[in-house]
Amino acid sequence: MKTAKELALIATKALDSKKGRDIKLLKIDRVSSLADYFLICTGTSNTHVRTLCDYAEFALEEAGEKPMGREGHRGNTWELLDFGCLVIHVFTEDARQFYDLERLWADAEQVDLKEIILDDGM
Repeated sequence: MKTAKELALIATKALDSKKGRDIKLLKIDRVSSLADYFLICTGTSNTHVRTLCDYAEFALEEAGEKPMGREGHRGNTWELLDFGCLVIHVFTEDARQFYDLERLWADAEQVDLKEIILDDGM
C-alpha cells in the first residue's frame, strides 16, 4: 500500500504528463481532516479537464488505488477525484480563479514539486 504522498506524486506526474498547468500540491493534514493532500491543476478546456482527471484516475488505479468518488461541476469547469487521503481538483482557468482554493487553504503547506514536474517554460 502506497503512502498519501506517494499517491500524490503519482497523480502529479500523471497530470504533468498530460500538460496540466500550474500544478500545486498542498499538504492539508495539519489544517483539515478532509484529506492529507489537495492536488490542484488547471486544464486548458473542459475536454482537457476531463482528460487530466481520466489519466490521473488511471495512473492511481494502476498503483492499486480506487477513487472513493468523482464529481464534475458545471460542465467540466471543475472536476474532483477523491482518493480519501488525496483529493485532486482540476479546473478550467476561470473556475480556478473563481474558487481560489490556494487562498482558501493558505494555511496548508505547499509541497515543492520542482523535482517532479519538468519545467518546460510554461
